[in-house]
Amino acid sequence: MSQTQDNLLASKPLLSNRPTLPTILELLKPITWFPPMWAFMCGAVSSGVSITQNWVLVGAGIVLAGPLVCAMSQAINDWYDRHVDAINEPLRPIPSGRMPGYWGLYIALVWACLSIIMAAWLGPLVVVATLLALFLAWAYSAPPLRLKQNGWLGNAACAFSYEGISWFTGAAILIGSMPDWRIVALALLYSLGAHGIMTLNDFKSIQGDTRMNIRTLPVQLGADRAARIASIVMAAPQILVVALLAYFDLPMHATIIAVLLIGQIGLMAKFLLNKKRLLQHPRESAAYYNATGTSLYVLGMLVSAFGIGSLMA
Repeated sequence: MSQTQDNLLASKPLLSNRPTLPTILELLKPITWFPPMWAFMCGAVSSGVSITQNWVLVGAGIVLAGPLVCAMSQAINDWYDRHVDAINEPLRPIPSGRMPGYWGLYIALVWACLSIIMAAWLGPLVVVATLLALFLAWAYSAPPLRLKQNGWLGNAACAFSYEGISWFTGAAILIGSMPDWRIVALALLYSLGAHGIMTLNDFKSIQGDTRMNIRTLPVQLGADRAARIASIVMAAPQILVVALLAYFDLPMHATIIAVLLIGQIGLMAKFLLNKKRLLQHPRESAAYYNATGTSLYVLGMLVSAFGIGSLMA
C-alpha cells in the first residue's frame, strides 16, 4: 500500500466502527450484477437442458455469478480504487468514510471464500471457472498486475469474466460436463464484443483516470478514437455470430441478430457523428449509448443462446 493510500485512509473520518448493511450493499453494487447473471442465463439456455426442471441449480448459479463473484469483484475494485474514487466519486463508501478501516478488503475476502464454497457444491468445472474469475477480478484491480491500468488488458479480463466465464458456467452446470464447442464459441465471441462495452464504461472516469495515470482507452486514445474502437469491437464479433448461426442452419436467429446489429450500428453512427458532444460531454454520451445500443447487444446474446440451445436439445 502506498503512502498516499495510507494517508487517504487516515484522512477520512470513521463514522462508525463498522459499516451499515446499506453501505455494504452499496459497496457490492447490485446494479453491476446484471451482466454476468444475464450471461449465465444465456449459457443455461444454450445448453438445451430444461431450466424449469433444474431451477435449484440455475438459482444457485445466478447467485454465484452476480451476488457472489461479481459483488466480490466490485468490493476489491473499490478497495484498490479508493484513491481514484476520492477524485471521481468521493461519496463512494470507502473514500467517504462510511466503510471504515479495512472493512472493504475484509468483505472482498469473505465473498471470495463464499464464492468458492458455492462453486464446490455446483461441481468441479464450476470450481475451475470460479477460480479463474476470482483470479481475473483480483488481477484487474490489485497490484502487482492491476490490469485496469491498461485499457486493453483490463477490459479483456473484465469482459471475459462477465460474459465468457459466466456463459460457460451456466452451460456447464446444466450439462454436467464440458459444453459443446458451439456454446464455447458464442461465449468467446460475446466476450470479445463486451470489451467494447467496458471501454464505454471507462468514459465516466476520464478525469480521475488521467490524473491517476490509469491508461484506459479513452485516456490513451482520446474520447473520439476510443469510441470508434469500442463500436468496431462490439460490432465485429456479432457479424461472426450471424455467420455462425447461418452456418449452423439457424436462419431465423441469424436474421434477428443481424437486425439487432443494424439497430446498434445506427445508434453507433449517431453516437460517433455528434463529435462535439462526444468530446465535450464524453460521460453523458457514452451513458446514452450504453442505455440503448448495449440493450440490443444483450438481447442478441439471448437470441443466439436460444438458437444453439435448440441444437443441443
